[in-house]
Amino acid sequence: MATSMRRRRARTASSATIDDAAADAAPTKGRRDRLDGGTERKGPLLERLAHAATLASGTSMAFALAVAVVAVWVVTGPLFGFSDTWQLVINTGTTIVTFLMVFLIQNSQNRDGAAMQAKLDELLRAVDQAREQFIGIEHLTDQQIELVRTALERHAKELRENQSKKKTTADTVDRLLDRF
Repeated sequence: MATSMRRRRARTASSATIDDAAADAAPTKGRRDRLDGGTERKGPLLERLAHAATLASGTSMAFALAVAVVAVWVVTGPLFGFSDTWQLVINTGTTIVTFLMVFLIQNSQNRDGAAMQAKLDELLRAVDQAREQFIGIEHLTDQQIELVRTALERHAKELRENQSKKKTTADTVDRLLDRF
């Protein structure tokens, strides 16, 4: 608790503002979202369970448990005469685990992707020469993103070929971003 208080006091005014914005945007019913990397999480039960399962399934102990289950299954093969039921047990178990893991992986990737976008947006906001039009670009359509990407690649190519063309292509990228 004392460490958390020291971290909170040590943060700059701008990060405190970000914390306030996150708190305002989040549902307030029993929730304490933190931007300082704290592990204290409250929220909907299903969200907490998914997060806990994601953390647990990525450990070496989870892998060891899976290897142990397969080893027990293999060892019991002769005991059950390698019957259809014996095979069905492992097939059913692995199918269920795979089905559930797909959703856990997607949940984890969605959370990581959103956090990464927030970090990139903050970098774009903080760097003087960065163009703030790129903030939120992930919400454009695939076709719009492809247009911007193509313009940026053309700009990079022109920079390599001739430094004097820098301004014209940068203006083209700016015009494309302004349209969206």
